[in-house]
Amino acid sequence: MELGSKIRKIREFENLTRAEFSEIAEISPRTLESWETLKRKMSAPDLQKITQNPSFQKYTLWLLNDTIAPESGQVSPEVEQVRGLRA
Repeated sequence: MELGSKIRKIREFENLTRAEFSEIAEISPRTLESWETLKRKMSAPDLQKITQNPSFQKYTLWLLNDTIAPESGQVSPEVEQVRGLRA
């Protein structure tokens, strides 16, 4: 799955609008939209900005290599949904 698609999954799972996610992640809504629609690829600094944000750190391992480690707090939106934590 493309990074932009993963970002969208996270945003939707967290019940955030693009404006809300953009504000939390300190990126422009237009940039977020271009990632989610796969019109633009994320740069390493962009990815780092999101994975270092406390709101989204729990998704770092999944974003980087499609793995999770729930015992370490590293999850995916799907795992969180199964656990009944959101959405």
